[in-house]
Amino acid sequence: MSTNAAPSGWPQGVARILLDTVDSTNAYAARLAPDSPTWIMAAEQTGGRGRRGRPWSSPRGNLYATLALQPTESADQVALRSFAAALALRDACVSLTNLTTGFALKWPNDVLLNGGKLAGILLESSGTGQRIQTLAIGTGVNLIAAPTADQVEPTATPPVSLLGETGTRVTPEAFLTALARAYAHWEIIFTTQGFAPLRTEWLSHAARIGEPITARTGHDTQTGIFETIDDTGALILQTPHARRAIPAAEIFF
Repeated sequence: MSTNAAPSGWPQGVARILLDTVDSTNAYAARLAPDSPTWIMAAEQTGGRGRRGRPWSSPRGNLYATLALQPTESADQVALRSFAAALALRDACVSLTNLTTGFALKWPNDVLLNGGKLAGILLESSGTGQRIQTLAIGTGVNLIAAPTADQVEPTATPPVSLLGETGTRVTPEAFLTALARAYAHWEIIFTTQGFAPLRTEWLSHAARIGEPITARTGHDTQTGIFETIDDTGALILQTPHARRAIPAAEIFF
């Protein structure tokens, strides 16, 4: 483990832990439960996971990082930080590639590049009763390699890498610095101004807004026009029968 001095541009008041190998950075964050904001990055994960416990391919050279926070808001407000994380991811990509096009945000928590999945976000929390003690915002970015087609579900968005799509090679540590700086910006906006400015900015980069999409939950599948997200972060889908607010679902194009 390394906690060496943070590089230039690292946000003040935020700790940094660099690991070689770990089961998952989110699991490490839960065990550590730090009392101040802390980024945890590993060169390799042996048990990386995505949404719904799915395995997350974790070869060396990609980014596997988790921000551990100690939120004070209610659980529904805490969950809105997934939008701050998505915006920060896009900002980091833009700043490191100097490309302003190609990056889009897929509801609820993916970053796309040229239509393929570049990055994913996983929020997990721990605590007692109604109080969240530690929020872990896990981020995986395909910097140099992406899973092959046989490693993802047939209906999933095809994965891509930053190197493969842009020719830009970025080290995990350099990406982490850009991401930490970008997230600190959106965290300040969220805690001082609320969700509204994040919602506006997220919608300006949303993938497939105004187009047909399919939302799938464990019990239901609905297809309609992706209209917007509301002030709770729910997706608003105009189906042939009704206008529906969907708080959680898998989205397919």
